[in-house]
Amino acid sequence: MAEVPPSPQEVHIRVNSKRTSGNSNNNTVHPVEVAPPAPAPAPAGSFIEVKHYKKWFPWLIPLFVVANTVVFVITMYVNNCPKNSASCIATFLGRFSFQPFKENPLLGPSSLTLQKMGALDVDRVVHRHQGWRLITCMWLHGGVFHLLANMLGILIIGIRLEQEFGFVLVGLLFVISGFGGSLLSALFIQSNISVGASGALFGLLGGMLSELITNWSIYDNKLAALFTLVVIIVVNLAVGILPHVDNFAHIGGFLTGFLLGFVFLIRPQFGWVNQRYAPIQYSPGRTKPKFKKYQCILWVLSLVIIIAGLSVGLVALLHGVDANDHCSWCHYLSCVPTSKWSCNTKAASCSTTQLGNQLNVTCSSNGKSGVYYMQNPTDSKIQQLCTQLCS
Repeated sequence: MAEVPPSPQEVHIRVNSKRTSGNSNNNTVHPVEVAPPAPAPAPAGSFIEVKHYKKWFPWLIPLFVVANTVVFVITMYVNNCPKNSASCIATFLGRFSFQPFKENPLLGPSSLTLQKMGALDVDRVVHRHQGWRLITCMWLHGGVFHLLANMLGILIIGIRLEQEFGFVLVGLLFVISGFGGSLLSALFIQSNISVGASGALFGLLGGMLSELITNWSIYDNKLAALFTLVVIIVVNLAVGILPHVDNFAHIGGFLTGFLLGFVFLIRPQFGWVNQRYAPIQYSPGRTKPKFKKYQCILWVLSLVIIIAGLSVGLVALLHGVDANDHCSWCHYLSCVPTSKWSCNTKAASCSTTQLGNQLNVTCSSNGKSGVYYMQNPTDSKIQQLCTQLCS
């Protein structure tokens, strides 16, 4: 709005009869002082948008990325491919070299090493009371490609959320979403181990979506933002129908993060914020509430659903419930079989015989056999040989 100069009638002239110095009996007329014009009141319906939301310095999400990377390096050190496998990739890396492509196409460790490091293994969670694997599995990754994909997504999404809402809320959103993804994965995929932070990553995506919905009134171009976010989520979930991808962890993490976003990422409406920072003499006709009614309703419903859902899921898992028995079609959410690939991802099983230094290994699923010469092979090495034969 352009500024309009005051009219001549608005100029106030003041004559000061006081002296700044000298004899008090000497009346002196001082120069004319023009008082600054009072600011014109804003017309009805107009307002100045004031943002009073604190910007946080993001440090927790980068720390999570560093922690995942360090854990992967430690996992490769423990894996020690040259010692435990017949062949390795990138042998110049020494004990950090990768398992063969047939065993792990992601350039990473063996499944036995991941299991040793804390991968999600339903049998151990249920029968050996190792519930901590629901958390530790989200800090492990199957390979370099797996690690890079997850860390890139977490950095792009997580840093933006941490800047807006702080490390406490975003940290809780990350960890609880990862737990929710692990829980749903354990209920549906019980024959294989599972690792990765993708459940937590999808939780951040879900939190972004619910944050956009619950804070709908404070955004510009909200429809475009909603459309873009929904497309990103749908594309990433669609990738999960490929084999060897745990889409149940994606879905569980997304749903958990979506509900938590209504609880953790709620913003006060702008009317309340502007009213709070208004001048003292400002007296609105009606006081604005801090949150809109729909925000409060979503907050309560989401909190109830998330607490009930995680509690029921955890109890069901610890009692050995297989969710596939109650949902015959749900397995298609994680893998859709086609003529190009199969969804059969059962663990390899082999029969072995040892004659002196000669080890005979036969795959039970395809009948392939292999003869290896080694003395006192470890169970880990035999299982890796079996996996290579059955691949």
